[in-house]
Amino acid sequence: MTSAIIVALISLVGTLAGSLGGIMVSSKLTNYRIEQLEKKVDKHNNFAERIPLINERMDEIIRRLEVVERERENSKTR
Repeated sequence: MTSAIIVALISLVGTLAGSLGGIMVSSKLTNYRIEQLEKKVDKHNNFAERIPLINERMDEIIRRLEVVERERENSKTR
């Protein structure tokens, strides 16, 4: 084989290795970022599920406060 063919084959192997390495690193980075986004979405979904519970508790607290205020008003008029 001539030296030109050997250099071409070495260049081909180097190019393939570099390209595959870049693709693998890029794929890992993309997967990592997707996992991070999934964690954020899960956190947001958990928060969205808790909002109705918070609203129910707020309504209950408001009702209790109204009862206490009424009792206080009634005790003042006595």
